[in-house]
Amino acid sequence: MPSDLLPPSALFRFALLCHEHPAVGTLGIELDERHILPGFIPLDGGPSQVELRAAWNETALHFVVNVIGKRQAPWCRENRSEDSDGLRLWIDTRDTHNIHRASRFCHQFLFLPSGGGQRLDQPVADQRLINRARENANPIRQKLLQVAASKRPDGYALEAVIPAEALTGFDAAEHPRLGFFWSVVDREIGEQSLALSREFPYAEDPSVWATLELTRAAK
Repeated sequence: MPSDLLPPSALFRFALLCHEHPAVGTLGIELDERHILPGFIPLDGGPSQVELRAAWNETALHFVVNVIGKRQAPWCRENRSEDSDGLRLWIDTRDTHNIHRASRFCHQFLFLPSGGGQRLDQPVADQRLINRARENANPIRQKLLQVAASKRPDGYALEAVIPAEALTGFDAAEHPRLGFFWSVVDREIGEQSLALSREFPYAEDPSVWATLELTRAAK
């Protein structure tokens, strides 16, 4: 494909800093502005209606997403999670960019702001298989992932905790760089992601993911 047909975000490999936080591992912590992960879709002229913050420690990864600019409630159904509005995260605990099919160190997680429970008003967290993977990550115990959500006048906020035991091969001391990609699916405002569009196979190809650098707090 000629380079002048590529979106600008496809010309770069991004590395994002993820700062250590001592309270990671439980819901309800505050992540300040230094925990904001930049998104690069605006490089391609796309909208920016999603803010994602991240933190880590040896016990877990922690994410907070804010979705704004909405007039409608998100459409979510636990029994149709692949079609639902919400946050998708892809994480490779080996940060491998020279493979096009996921290894056992590659994970996909899905977090919905609602769609669970009898009234469909409870948030949902799930591990999903990656299409065309050479090997699948270890399956996790039910309810190991943590999720919380709150409505906003023009959108919603969602908080997600992924414990270390849910990440095959997670070892921050030996492997402080993770392959990483995120996407927020929304029927009203459209899908927004860290970079690239659905024309690129980021849902299954670790070679196009960015790098998340686990940065330790100063002592």
